[in-house]
Amino acid sequence: MKKAKVLFVSQEIIPYLPESQMGTICRYLPQATQERGREIRTFMPRFGNINERRNQLHEVIRLSGMNLIIDDNDHPLIIKVASIQQARMQIYFIDNEDYFQRKFTISDKNEKFFPDNDERTIFFSRGVLETVKKLGWAPDIIHCHGWMTSLIPIYIKKAFKDNPIFTDTKVICSIYNDDFSETLNSDFAKKIKLNGITNKDLMHYQEPTYVNLFKAAIDFSDAVIIAAEDINKEVKEYLDTSSKPVLGYQPMDNYITAYNEFYDEILGDDSE
Repeated sequence: MKKAKVLFVSQEIIPYLPESQMGTICRYLPQATQERGREIRTFMPRFGNINERRNQLHEVIRLSGMNLIIDDNDHPLIIKVASIQQARMQIYFIDNEDYFQRKFTISDKNEKFFPDNDERTIFFSRGVLETVKKLGWAPDIIHCHGWMTSLIPIYIKKAFKDNPIFTDTKVICSIYNDDFSETLNSDFAKKIKLNGITNKDLMHYQEPTYVNLFKAAIDFSDAVIIAAEDINKEVKEYLDTSSKPVLGYQPMDNYITAYNEFYDEILGDDSE
């Protein structure tokens, strides 16, 4: 039996950002998954409030240098990496001067939502997938954590579906209580569009709210995990109408075992 490969894509990971439920899960789940004999890769945005010197981030020259075009503008993709020594795992960081140099994550010092969070989300999601392609590493599962990863499912199932790296990839979306009340840029659907994505696929993105991002993520995922005790009510109601496999909320003392058993279920019998 082949060793299953799991790609973790997360908005938050401790110790790089302040402690949170998502950050904690995304720190310990990849380590435990690796210790269970699976291969892993882990990605997050290189937000400007991550201390590069303290965390010993350095650029991976062989992976950097690509340009991603968003809304007809070129944006250089920079890949950095750091190691969590005690976990024996590396974290890859998606970086770009325009999107990730500011000293905050999704809102400024006055808690004002960044107006380009739409493009930052697109850049992060596409940057992860382009880097995985460059690594030549074909994941059996991509596990997405946080709304900034919510475009991964549509990209995998539509824009990247014919790429041999992703042909057999299953996508799992974890839903947290990370709501935001703002609406992303009104051109979001147009900016997302790549070859393979139809106007019908973009239905939910015409009004890019938190709820609609996750309605689309549910539609294009193979399975869903409820990762917080209280998730957005509208998202939960939409999920209840879906036929996708769903793993209900797991307490923090049990989620690692439950998630890995869920991976087995989604993969079937052809992987460890």
